[in-house]
Amino acid sequence: MSRRLLPVASLAAAVFAGAPDAGAQVPPSSGELAAYRGLFEVAAKGDATRLRTLLAGGAKVADRDGYRRTPLHVAAYFGRHDVMRELVAAGADPNALENDRYDIVTIAAVANDLPTLKVALAIGCKATNVTSRYDGTALIAAAHLGHAEVVAELIRSGAPLDHVNNLHWTAVIEAVVLGDGGPRHQATLKHLIDARANLNLADRNGQTPLALARGRGYTRMVSMLEAAGAR
Repeated sequence: MSRRLLPVASLAAAVFAGAPDAGAQVPPSSGELAAYRGLFEVAAKGDATRLRTLLAGGAKVADRDGYRRTPLHVAAYFGRHDVMRELVAAGADPNALENDRYDIVTIAAVANDLPTLKVALAIGCKATNVTSRYDGTALIAAAHLGHAEVVAELIRSGAPLDHVNNLHWTAVIEAVVLGDGGPRHQATLKHLIDARANLNLADRNGQTPLALARGRGYTRMVSMLEAAGAR
């Protein structure tokens, strides 16, 4: 399964929509795409037939572009599933990190791209990876953005529920403080509550998720947390 190549401007808007753990992703620019050759070009375009020809000719799956993206990172940004699978089968590291320390699971999580996320997990990228300049996880990034279906998939895949990033925030905290309190972030919080995430881990100022939700006037989140026994 593969997806149409998205306009770079649209893709960039999607990945820059957030802040900590989500907003630092840098997809290939239009200039980089135009300059790509070899595996990088076929990864962006999803040309699996040419990919096989290049691999048979000795192309290196571990090559990096100027932002230290591998061809696998590029394929993940554009949802090129067949290319992703074949690159890993040819020896690409599914857990490789690019310049800002993002892996393909976190790239898919930030893009709210559930099909690509499932492929990334199936080919060996771990939901447990510590990623980004914030020492976060894909789960924290997805919770921040209110990508509830992605959050559910990451939980099923063993993502650490209570990982604390270097801002001293968990997925539960980010669902509150970086969300809008609306349905998407409520659904995200419900998945975390149902999975038995720790609801009482506080930020570096001692504020728990419940206190943070109350301070923002997120009444539905407050009710959810109180019903789950949060303090």
